[in-house]
Amino acid sequence: METTWNSNDGTFDYALLEKVNPVFNTAKMTLFQLAASDNADAATLAKHMGLTQEATQNSTTTKASPEQILGGTIMMEIRYRTMAKLAEESGYTLVDLPCGYTPRAIEFAKKGLPYYGLDLPAVIQEASEKITALIPPERRDLVRFRAVDATNCASLEKALEDIDGAVCINTEGLLMYFTDSEAGTLCDNIRRILEKKGGCWYIADSECSLQYIIVMRALVGDRFMEIMKNAARQTRDKSDVKIGGSALLTSPADMPGSIKNAMAFLAKHGLKAERVTVGEHMPKLHSLDRISPEQAAAVCEGMKQCAFWKITPNGTAVTLPSAGTEDFHVDASIQGGILTLALAGRLDTISAPSLLSFFERTKSEQSVNAVEVDCSRLDYISSAGLRVLLIMHKACADGVSLHNENEVVLEIMSQTGFDSVFH
Repeated sequence: METTWNSNDGTFDYALLEKVNPVFNTAKMTLFQLAASDNADAATLAKHMGLTQEATQNSTTTKASPEQILGGTIMMEIRYRTMAKLAEESGYTLVDLPCGYTPRAIEFAKKGLPYYGLDLPAVIQEASEKITALIPPERRDLVRFRAVDATNCASLEKALEDIDGAVCINTEGLLMYFTDSEAGTLCDNIRRILEKKGGCWYIADSECSLQYIIVMRALVGDRFMEIMKNAARQTRDKSDVKIGGSALLTSPADMPGSIKNAMAFLAKHGLKAERVTVGEHMPKLHSLDRISPEQAAAVCEGMKQCAFWKITPNGTAVTLPSAGTEDFHVDASIQGGILTLALAGRLDTISAPSLLSFFERTKSEQSVNAVEVDCSRLDYISSAGLRVLLIMHKACADGVSLHNENEVVLEIMSQTGFDSVFH
């Protein structure tokens, strides 16, 4: 069999999107937590999606304690409502990257404010219709949902091409799942957008560990570390990826040093950050009514130590990598049970499910004992692409072997530890 195939050929099973990108399951967990903070729109969405505490808060190996659920609810409301306040005050068009399943589109539309929600195809497919149905018909034109890969500049630029004016890009709960390579690519992409359109980029993730410690310490005292370890196990189970590996995430064990390192990482990509103190911008929270006044005061006081980051271009000349526009495609052949794949373009969140669909269809029709992958024309591979290769590796008796990797692909393999997995 010999064939040339690209990601636009035919259709594929959208259920594979979840298999390739299990991270999006944590977005359902955060929606449930937001609903628990007495957010009526979130509660309505959670009900329509059939979400339960058991499915969203517990994992296969861990069960969330009541304190952990309450702490997560407080954290979610702090992040969600404060970031929305900052975005609204900016006066720019809000771009939620990722938007998840939150009802922010509903809230902004009711206020007559434009809103763009960007996320994985699986999230957009499942959530956009349900969310749009809760928006008054006369306000629906204010809302746009677009499927993107955050590391794919072409997909981001296309998603935002009809915005006339500056943007406020909000990133919540994404960077903890990114490698340094992916975080760096995201920084390059955001800089391109901000230099073209103007505006700013708010991220809530950089000091999230410190925020969580402050909230849990206020709730459970010295038991906070036990709760945090359980929460980390739960998140890893649900996302099936390593968390907390990006240089843009600070460590409570060395806040000054890790902040300095994160700022240097941004500067390397032509960006600068201003720390915006959470406690100075946090609105009144409904979830704090569920704890004692002393605990609530401790949370509010602790948030004065934490910050979200407002990021803008720093004005320096930085040579950015090519944005890349070529569609992903594969030249494939099979002989003697060995499937040979020559990959070209970007193997990322958008294209990875198609490759997995192609592989599973081929394996159902013919015997595939091994996969030989030629990477000489592969421009980029994301964690979603790596996960597809790992699925293929486990499905074949003789696994997957990679050949002719370029420096970019080799660096990503090394950073993620996949260089020791494939032959």
